[in-house]
Amino acid sequence: MAFWFNLDTKSVETDDTRGPDANVLGPYPTYAEASAALAKVEKNNDTWDDEDREWDAKGASPAWDDEDLED
Repeated sequence: MAFWFNLDTKSVETDDTRGPDANVLGPYPTYAEASAALAKVEKNNDTWDDEDREWDAKGASPAWDDEDLED
């Protein structure tokens, strides 16, 4: 059975209780992993933000600007 974390209701759902248009993270193999989904997302985001700051500090070029692209 797969478990999902519903971002709207902030609750764990299964394949049987998840709606077809649910805004969810997953699937996760256990209820506990699904329950910790937001904490994992926040940790990953913090890690990636730190990596971006380190990259920028090394003199990497700034992010590209899509305003320079032709439409």
